[in-house]
Amino acid sequence: MDLLRASLDFLPRTALVAGGRSYRYADLLSMALAASRQLSGGGASAAPGASRAPTTATDGPRVALMCDPGAGYVAGTWAAWLHRGIAVPQLQYVLEDAEVAAVLASKRHADRLHALAKAWTSPLQLLLLLVPAPLGAEVHVIEEQQQLAAGAPAAVQQQLQAEVQERLVGQEPGDGALIVYTSGTTGRPKGALHTHASLAAMVRTLCTAWEWQPQDRILHALPLHHVHGVVNALYCPLSVGACVEMLPKFSPQEVWQRLQRKEDPITVFMGVPTMFSHLLSRYDDMDKTQQTATAAAASGLRLTVSGSAACPAPIMQRWEQLSGRRLLERYGMTETGMILGNPYRGERRSETVGQPFPGVDVRITHADGSDAGAGKRLGSGPGEFQVRSPQLFREYWRRPDATAEAFDRHGFFLTGDTAVLEDGYYRLLGRSSVDIIKHGGYKISALAIESVLLEHPAIAEVAVVGLSDETYGERIAAVVALKQQQSPGSPSGVGGSGSGGRLTLPELRSWAADQLPAYQLPAELVVLPAIPRNVMGKANKKELREQLFPAASAAAA
Repeated sequence: MDLLRASLDFLPRTALVAGGRSYRYADLLSMALAASRQLSGGGASAAPGASRAPTTATDGPRVALMCDPGAGYVAGTWAAWLHRGIAVPQLQYVLEDAEVAAVLASKRHADRLHALAKAWTSPLQLLLLLVPAPLGAEVHVIEEQQQLAAGAPAAVQQQLQAEVQERLVGQEPGDGALIVYTSGTTGRPKGALHTHASLAAMVRTLCTAWEWQPQDRILHALPLHHVHGVVNALYCPLSVGACVEMLPKFSPQEVWQRLQRKEDPITVFMGVPTMFSHLLSRYDDMDKTQQTATAAAASGLRLTVSGSAACPAPIMQRWEQLSGRRLLERYGMTETGMILGNPYRGERRSETVGQPFPGVDVRITHADGSDAGAGKRLGSGPGEFQVRSPQLFREYWRRPDATAEAFDRHGFFLTGDTAVLEDGYYRLLGRSSVDIIKHGGYKISALAIESVLLEHPAIAEVAVVGLSDETYGERIAAVVALKQQQSPGSPSGVGGSGSGGRLTLPELRSWAADQLPAYQLPAELVVLPAIPRNVMGKANKKELREQLFPAASAAAA
């Protein structure tokens, strides 16, 4: 509730710019109240046909959001909370898993809902038009409300504030507020249920650490169903009265054009490593005059954050050369929010994810659960990284066994990531399940090998995986995409001289031998046109291994 109440302090300020329109906080609240009334009038109090009891008596109906980035998304989230519901910013798979009671959608998505509904047979009433409905959930169109005049009478604003406060009466910090689904890169997606308290803790932490101010303006081009895009880049600025400018999707050209505009300058930008890679590639294609203007725009950003995947050292170095500032890399998960970060003011160390944010308790443990850093103040590990914090999710939705397995008896969340602490800064070695390769008694970080291989002048992307091996336990395979492609799908060094966009395994091993020990050199190589990634820039290494190395995957199974 704290996030919604905070907006009441900024009614006249511009909250959002999207689709060529500006919206004040008052406008978004007005839309949210109207949508909340629709939810109440439609009786969206429980998932129709749901056979399983709510996790707790205070968990409200799940309200799915199907909106483009913009006012409808923000107003829909607030409407769900005003309705004492849980916002679910995804659709299709999560409709059934989260047992949604209602869907808040913009008009443009009515046809898509109709198509989705063909998989189910339950009827549903859509306000303003009728469509078949998935799972019997009610679908409500979020209407654009007439914007309040800039000089609206105080009585009108007071009425708005009073209705918002009235609808929040009785809600508790521990009530469910948001279900965000995990990315599914290492297993089936699970719905992490965050409470109003955990969301407020995340936002307070980041607003303090990153010095968010009402004068800030962030250019938002991230997906809105992951913590990076939802909490870091949306909830944080809205909680302090700042302005969010939303792009319908990420476009390097549009980002650079907007950053170069001097009117209402952008002060904050957040992205994933692949986004920064595309921005740098677009910069390389510019003429000298454009590059000069682009470099000035990049240097004008007070805060530029990279996350959701490890940022390769070459991208970090090139961005610093371009802007004069190092990207701020942080670490967090769907279940935890941001828990580690390089400092806003202070030394930002390349290839590390920094130090714990205030109020976050972390540790590294051995496989048996013992402390891997006992007696060590500045260094520990490698081992599993674990966290305990008020920011943690409450549970996996409807999965009590998975929830129980995710925590130890002391309340630490088991991240499944392997990390080391080096001179006070944490460095991630990768997901224990896919990024730690066990080869001949060594535990090798796939991420460390990837960082080295990305330095190769012909390689644009790389994913390193471990393959089952009778002699060594696992052998190392590299999947790459080249800046100048050779024939896609070529395994184990099929190719020519290494010029003209071709690369062979012997050439790669020879080049890498000066930078990697022999036991970390790839034993296999596959070249693809591009490495498949999800919207957050993560490669699904399990799928890559199964598709490209089926024999090794079968042996492992």
